[in-house]
Amino acid sequence: MKLYDLIKGIAKTDLPDMEITAVTSDNRIMIPKDAMFVCIKGKTFDGHTAAQQMIDKGAAVVVVERDLGLPNQIIVPDTRSAYPRLCAAWFGNPEKELTLIGVTGTNGNTTITTALKKVLSDFGCKTGLIGTCQNEIGDEIIPTARTTPEPYDLFELFRKMADAKCEYVIMEVSSQGLEQKRVEGCRFKVGVFTNLTQDHLDVHGTMEQYYQAKKMLFDISDNAIINIDDEAGRRYLSEISCPAKTFSAEGVADFYAEDIILSADGVKYVFADKDSKHNVDFKMPGLFNVSNSLAVIACCETLGFDIDKAIKSINSMQGVRGRAEVVPTGRDFTVICDYAHTPDAIVNVLKAIKGSAKGKVKCLFGCGGNRDPKKRPLMAQAAADNADFLIVTSDNPRNEDPEAIIQDVLKGLEGKDTPYITICDRKQAIHWAVKNAEKDDIIVLAGKGHEDYQILAGGVKIHFDEREVVSEALKELD
Repeated sequence: MKLYDLIKGIAKTDLPDMEITAVTSDNRIMIPKDAMFVCIKGKTFDGHTAAQQMIDKGAAVVVVERDLGLPNQIIVPDTRSAYPRLCAAWFGNPEKELTLIGVTGTNGNTTITTALKKVLSDFGCKTGLIGTCQNEIGDEIIPTARTTPEPYDLFELFRKMADAKCEYVIMEVSSQGLEQKRVEGCRFKVGVFTNLTQDHLDVHGTMEQYYQAKKMLFDISDNAIINIDDEAGRRYLSEISCPAKTFSAEGVADFYAEDIILSADGVKYVFADKDSKHNVDFKMPGLFNVSNSLAVIACCETLGFDIDKAIKSINSMQGVRGRAEVVPTGRDFTVICDYAHTPDAIVNVLKAIKGSAKGKVKCLFGCGGNRDPKKRPLMAQAAADNADFLIVTSDNPRNEDPEAIIQDVLKGLEGKDTPYITICDRKQAIHWAVKNAEKDDIIVLAGKGHEDYQILAGGVKIHFDEREVVSEALKELD
């Protein structure tokens, strides 16, 4: 691509027009001759320090936000903002060929995006999905490393989706992705907010900064759908400038729920708006899934789809992998796998299960390493207040000592009467839970959900699928 075509509307230069062979911000890779390198300053590394190195590797142009005195530099006010726009231009601005729907919040994003993709597909729309569990182009599944991809990967994915004739793309838009401007240049037809509870403070520092990062989605959305059961949602409603509609599982809003019936099998309620009422039977348990399904229906209405048909599609859904997912055991006890890894999510899933449990609810959980340590005792308190027995174990310890993480967790159990056991090795902990299960017990494996891996010291990722571990443990009972 010609340089002037690439930077049009993004930057200006007196350099001669030339052929650019690649665009990157990663100094660790080999680049083809005549590539463009974008210098981005991060928390631990400043790409500007690698500018000369990349020129030596063959870069024809370096994009910088301060004068480095290099003859082939292009100076822009903000390289982090420029990079996604350059990536979009490199791939022919595929985001303009797609209708984008963004979902943000602490909990519920995966359920909402998965359900919404299912509904739009049932309407006959080819749809892409970008999220925590995986990326999807229609029926094609593409593994993912992060919720919101880095800019080059994101716009490359958009191009593949546009070329595959996708009409819609539904994506989880993370607070970190927003703060790092990975979706800069995108315009969302609808932006959905679910809720805000403590998480990612290792990245954002404070809840206020976390709040402000999420808020950025509504600066780039044509319409907002806001959960007003959440305090942050009510605050967003008074602060954002784009047109907004509200939903509520607890009161009256533009879209709300009446006559709610909660059970272990799911939720039933009457969906209501100013014009109509419809019966909803969503086969995922808990009041929070009333909220999640309301968000999906509200989004469909905002996009102009028939609500009655949308609800029929939702009613036919069988659940989402790793979200209150029942793992088959063939025994007189139940195992449920859930991604709950925040205090609020722990409360939600345990309350949803405990309300209809015949036996004891036993929660197995841990906390991730190199992540917000303040959350650890809060996780323990949430579990202790809503379960009958706890198995405290490891999650993704990363570069922290898993035993030290457990000690942080246990501080939250001081003064609590809920019995517990600690087993550092998560596989052994699951085996213990299965071996010691009693009739009508419900064992909740919290924290991993859809993940089929565990991250250990040095970033080593090992295969770890809790469904397989449960299966192995069941065989030992025979």
